[in-house]
This record gives sequence, structure tokens and C-alpha cells, in this order.
Amino acid sequence: MSSTFTPGSAAQPTTEVELSLSCRSLQGKDVLSKSDPMCVTYIRPFGEQRWVEYHRTEVIQNSHDPDFAAKIHLPYRFEEQQPLRFEVYDVDSDSHNLADHDFLGAVSCSLGQIVGSGKVKLPLRQKAGSSDGSHSLGFLFVTAEELAALKDEVILKFSGHKLDRKDWFGKSDPFLEFYKVMESGDYSLVHKTEVKKWTLNPVWDPFTIAVRTLCNGDYDRSLKVVCYDWNASGRHSLIGEFYTNLKTFSQGPGPNNRYACIHPEKQVRKKGSYLHSGEICLDHFELKPVYSFLDYIKGGTQLHCSIAIDFTGSNGNPEDPNSLHYVSGVMPNCYEQAITAVGSIIQDYDSDKLFPVLGFGARLPPDGRVSHEFFVNMDPNSPYCNGVPGVLDAYRKCIRQVQLYGPTNFAPIINHVARFASTYRDGSSYFILLILTDGVITDMPQTTQAIVSASVLPMSIIIIGVGNADFSAMETLDADTVALTAGGVRAARDIVQFVPFNKFTSVGDPRTARLRLAREVLAEVPTQFVGYMKSNKIAPKPPVSNVTLLPPDPEMLDNQP
Repeated sequence: MSSTFTPGSAAQPTTEVELSLSCRSLQGKDVLSKSDPMCVTYIRPFGEQRWVEYHRTEVIQNSHDPDFAAKIHLPYRFEEQQPLRFEVYDVDSDSHNLADHDFLGAVSCSLGQIVGSGKVKLPLRQKAGSSDGSHSLGFLFVTAEELAALKDEVILKFSGHKLDRKDWFGKSDPFLEFYKVMESGDYSLVHKTEVKKWTLNPVWDPFTIAVRTLCNGDYDRSLKVVCYDWNASGRHSLIGEFYTNLKTFSQGPGPNNRYACIHPEKQVRKKGSYLHSGEICLDHFELKPVYSFLDYIKGGTQLHCSIAIDFTGSNGNPEDPNSLHYVSGVMPNCYEQAITAVGSIIQDYDSDKLFPVLGFGARLPPDGRVSHEFFVNMDPNSPYCNGVPGVLDAYRKCIRQVQLYGPTNFAPIINHVARFASTYRDGSSYFILLILTDGVITDMPQTTQAIVSASVLPMSIIIIGVGNADFSAMETLDADTVALTAGGVRAARDIVQFVPFNKFTSVGDPRTARLRLAREVLAEVPTQFVGYMKSNKIAPKPPVSNVTLLPPDPEMLDNQP
């Protein structure tokens, strides 16, 4: 018997975070008393430039150091840059119109910056264009906490004893079905075990199931367990059933978890002479906490993003405006847009904001040797560039110093990053390799082998295809449907995400294209990240307690509601 139900594999809902707000050293606006502050939060909807009011705190009377009780609940999406703007007002009346109240200060940042730090300290500033920016307006403190979710899993193992014989010419082929009661009173199937052939004393394999799947987190919720004899026709024969709950399961193996398997019709028909149709015993119970991406980030795990840029000749002469590497200084090319889109999100989680940037497929000065692994900043001692602006600057200078050539080989770059990842298997660091390429890969066997080898490492690979080349080979590397194999060895997990950039070029606004690109290429990273930690039994460290002073973001601050 087969089942399409896979315990614990259902998509988890988007993580929800709770933001707590407090201010210190606010400016006084009232002559005879302190201010009565309120904080208003704005979000910028995905792909839009406008700010939309999302939340208002309560008003704290007479305080320049308020701690607001009203919390902000926000869906957190790693793959998106989620800009936030906070404005603090001194409330002078019952008016809902903010223009009727005194403005005390504003600040903008991204949700990723807050989540990446845990707690941030933001200096309040005047609105853009205000002439009065000479003195401090105080600070806003924002603390992020992931809302408690039903993330635990349970591992259960059962056996049957002296079950009824259901087949005329043999024994039974028993399996179990587990149901939870719904609010309507109906029972909903949540799990099926495998079938154990030709036995009246089956021992089923242990299985793992999310607590929310099994009982929605309610340990007292009624569970029904039904034992069937499997039949090839699909008309399975009932052996018996029993009722219990997760609270009882949690007591573990013992008398309370040894259940008489009752066939209702036999119980009625045979009355006092019927005891049961065998027994079902719980042999193992284990409650396992399930950690999220945020648990590891809050525990100090660092993300390291390496960027690899395709400098092969198929990109076109960089001096030609039709070239994919043409740098106009006005309209960013596809490479610049991709670097900005992904780098601006990753850097929120990287404490030093230093990106190693590698190039491949070019002839290098001074002798024109071909290289598939060189430092784009042309520094022989260090490949690091400071933040996204540093990456872009190094890229633009490199274009003028190298000769585009070929072929398109990925393996050297993948192996380069894998060497670093192999030394950090303890969960302290996770590596993301962003490959920007325009062409058909020319070392497919070597690249496949490199990816399979890297699949056991704390590493993800993002490939962005620019231009209009045939990227069918990249879809193979993505391995969303068929697992990647090399030399008969199957990849331990899927670590590659491929996205063609031209999927987003139909969007008129380059900034919107960047946002949509970032959302798609980074969507799988948290799942791949947690998959590595879980498979290696790495638990997150306790949350790091610190306060990070964030500089103001002029781009966000200038876009006012």
C-alpha cells in the first residue's frame, strides 16, 4: 500500500513575528508637561513605492521614555526586503488625523535588520526637508520575537499483538490509520502507517508527525486509531479501533498505552463473549522541538554570501549598449540589478557586510590567461567587497580590466565556496553562493559532482540566468522534481535554486523587478538552511542578547507617507 501523505512535509505557514516598541529621550513638545507619545508603523507593500499605515500603539501619558504595550504582528518573509517606517507623535486630542498632533520623529529600516539583530536602537529624525535637524530627537528601540507556534513534532512507534485473522488462506496484512476529531465532531485522517504483510503481530516503523497536524496542539483532542487488514481491491477489512489522545501517548510505553482493538459490529453481535480483536501497543514516544530559521539566526548563526559573475564572451562586448555587461551609469544592467536585489537582503544577516566576489570565464591582465576563479576586485590577497556598493564598484572596474572569453564553467567556483563551508559544519555559519550567468554551462558533469558533494555542507547555491540563452540545464541542476545524482551518489538535499532574470524584465520599474527577483531566488534558502541543521542534529544556540545601533536609511526615510 502507498500513501500520498508524508508526515511533517506540509508547507509551514509564514513565520509571524511580534515587534515591541519603546522610546527613550523623546523631545518635549508640551510647555507644562511631558509629551503623550504614540508610535505609528507603516509598511511598504511589495513592489510598491508608497507607505501604508499598518499599526498604531496606545498613547502613553506624560512620558519621554514610553514602553508601548501594543505589539505589532507581522508576517516575516526572508526572501523579501520588508521596509518599515515608524513615526512618533505627541497626541494632543482625540483626532485620528495625524496632522493634528505634534511630530516627534521618524525612522525607517527593514524587518530583516530587526530580525537579524533581535533588538535595534534607531535614532529618530526629522522628516525629509525639515530644516531643524540640529539636535537629537531621541531613540526608538524595536525588539523582534517569533510568535510561539506549534512547531513540535512527535515520533511514535506501534506494534500489534494477536490481531484477528482476516484472510481465509493466511494471516492478516495490518496497517493503522490515525484520525483527529474536528470542531464539527467529524474525524479527519492525519496519518497512515505502512502495511505489514502476513502477520498477526506486526511491528510498524516509527513515524514523525507535527503536533499541529496530529491534534492542532491540543493534547486532549480526541484521536481515533483504526486497524485494517489490507486488501489489493482497496476494500480493506476492519480489524478494530480505539480512542485516545496525545496527552496519554506522552506517558510513553506502559499499561496506559496498551489498547484493546475493538470491532464495533463484533462487540454488538457477540456481546459478553467478545473481548477484543487483538491489542495495539505504543512502543516509543518522543517529543522533538522543531527549530525555525529565525531560531538559528537569533542564536548567532551567520550567513555568508559569495557572488560569482560570468565574464564569458557570450555576454557581448561591454562597450556595446546591447551587451549584458554594458554599464551606462544611468540604467542598471541585469547583473547590477541582480547583485543589488539579493545582496541588499543578505547583508541584513551578515555582521561584517563583506562579500567575496569571484569571476569566471575571462582573460586576465597582464598576460591574458583564462581564469574560472579570480577575484573581481583584482586584489590578489582578498576577494572581499564592502557591502553592495562595494560589490558594484568592483564589478564595474573589473569590466574595464578583463577580456570576456569563456567557456562557462561552474565547478571551480562551487568547489571554492564548498572548501570554506566544509570547515564550518557546526551550525555557526551558512554559505550562499550567488552565480550570475548568461550562458549554457560547459562543465555539466563536473558541476553536478560539485553540487552533490556540496549537498552535505551548510551551503545553498542560487543561479540567476541573464539574457535569452537556453537554460534547460539549469533546471536540471535545480532538482525540484528529480534528485541530482553523480557517479551513482544521490544529493543529500536540494541546495540549488535557479531563476531566469528575463522572467522579471517585463516589469517596467527596475526597482520592482529587483524586489520580485529577490523574493523568488531567496524563497528556498530558509528551508534549505533548516534542512541542513536538522539532518545534522544541530540545535540553535540561545538567543544572542545585544542592541545594534542602525544608521538611518536615507532611501527609506525620504519616501514619506
